[in-house]
Amino acid sequence: MIRDHFRVCLVDLSKGSMQVLERGGRDQFCGGGGLAAMLFQEFGHVDRPWDDPDQPLIFAIGPLTGYFPLMSKTVCAFKSPYHDQYAESHAGGRSALSMRFGDMDALVIRGRANRLSALAVGARTFELRDVHFLRGRDALSCGRVIRDMFPGSGRRSMLRIGPAGENRCSYACINVDTYRHFGRLGAGAVMGAKNLKALVILGDRGFALPEGKAYPALFKEVYRQLTTTAIMDKYHGLGTAGNVGALNELRALPWRNLQQTHDPDADGITGERMAEDRLLRNAACAGCPVGCIHIGYVREKFQENYQYLYRQVAYDYELIFAVGSMLGVKDSFDALRLMDTVELMGLDVMSTGGALAWATEALEKGLVTEKQTLVPLAFGDAATYMTAIEHLGRNSNEFYTLLSKGTLRAAGVFGGGDFACVLGQEMAGYATGEVFFTAEGLGFRHSHLDSGGYAYDQKHEEQDVESAVDFLVEDEKSRALLCAMVSCLFARGVYSEDLLSEALESVGYGNLAGRLDSMAGNIQRLRWRTRVQTGYDAAEVHIPKRFREVVTWKGPVDDAYMEALREAYARRIMALGAPENAD
Repeated sequence: MIRDHFRVCLVDLSKGSMQVLERGGRDQFCGGGGLAAMLFQEFGHVDRPWDDPDQPLIFAIGPLTGYFPLMSKTVCAFKSPYHDQYAESHAGGRSALSMRFGDMDALVIRGRANRLSALAVGARTFELRDVHFLRGRDALSCGRVIRDMFPGSGRRSMLRIGPAGENRCSYACINVDTYRHFGRLGAGAVMGAKNLKALVILGDRGFALPEGKAYPALFKEVYRQLTTTAIMDKYHGLGTAGNVGALNELRALPWRNLQQTHDPDADGITGERMAEDRLLRNAACAGCPVGCIHIGYVREKFQENYQYLYRQVAYDYELIFAVGSMLGVKDSFDALRLMDTVELMGLDVMSTGGALAWATEALEKGLVTEKQTLVPLAFGDAATYMTAIEHLGRNSNEFYTLLSKGTLRAAGVFGGGDFACVLGQEMAGYATGEVFFTAEGLGFRHSHLDSGGYAYDQKHEEQDVESAVDFLVEDEKSRALLCAMVSCLFARGVYSEDLLSEALESVGYGNLAGRLDSMAGNIQRLRWRTRVQTGYDAAEVHIPKRFREVVTWKGPVDDAYMEALREAYARRIMALGAPENAD
């Protein structure tokens, strides 16, 4: 049933209780990222630290979730352990559809369980179980136990953390249905601070589809575009892993802590090599016909008589960059083994790769010692990095505990801030130039997907500060709307504003269909205002020296141009987040 209000499930772990609330605001904030920010305004505490038990962990979906293909993401919002400010992370898997079948637009979790616990919620379900015996267990073996504890059908979504989340690593992730993640900015640590090892969302109620001819006709057309045209072919084929070879040739692929942007021997980790040698199968998020999840395998000998076991490991471009080129690893099998180790520990792979790349260069330069790193970190040495990842996830000593708080935190103690590859958080894998470095460094989620800065660099050789900043602001606004729906951003070429209006109209949200532009502006301003209220000041953002030393396909980065971009973009962001822009 279409409803104008939001249905919010509020869980208090301290009390062991759940209640269902109704909230207005759909015509202003739509759902997803807009709804999450609205709920943080109500339940969050801007003046308390991220790990205060009353800080909320928020999951939100959009008005088209369950009705159209690729409306398959969930937004997770929280106060981040990385910078103690408001943050978002997005994930696919089954979580969004499970929430729709569970009759909730949002799930808000407050409080802290008395003991390490697993929570199961749904329209007819609320259960909190003691799982203290899972403390220290890796994210994947934990998943096997939780599946047995909370049996269910394909409408069940399972979220869990590894040792890194329990140890409150600032870039611990939440594993979602094995192959997807709330990866960036430390959502896993928030679960750990709440003594929550796992969350199971049960879609234990159905929902009716719209009546009439408009909806099925439009669904078929959207499905056709997604499955029979070239728009989505690249995501099912090589997937984003195809970017490895392309960006390497463009001289935009970070190698060895961004000391180079090209390596002539990159063939071993390209998307083509992964597909030929390591691809096992494709998978998809619930409600997606594309199948962009590429799953490879790692094989290990476990007995002397040549008996082997193998594990399935999802890979994509960002993972290959982070534990491949960024660490100087050139073998596809080694890269997958590193991804697997990161998965077990429950870490964000991009931040892990960036942190260990910095640590490797710091060791080379004598800023840290092997006594601190515990292993002789060296670019290209995958076996050593596997051990280091475990040390990082388990906070084995003071060095790794500090490094788990973020690369710049470690550099502040040991030095080496000039070569810390941090743009708000450890960088994504696009060394395309000034606009991207500025966009990720200052952007709302410090994500390469906040806006298309990486694409702007490749299409524009002119240095027009005003035009570039206008593009970043407007592109972010359009993506903020998609993240309120909540659409997979791979589908942004299909879900134009006109198509979104038609889709909303077809399912009964005609009141939203005619106000998308104003609603997008509301969402963009609310998200920035919430971030600013929790302490963000874009004018204080620093882009480390290493990014000014990069040589791209266009030549050396222009420091003066990048600084002009940084100042102009910071002013626009702070204007968007100003209190007078309250809606």
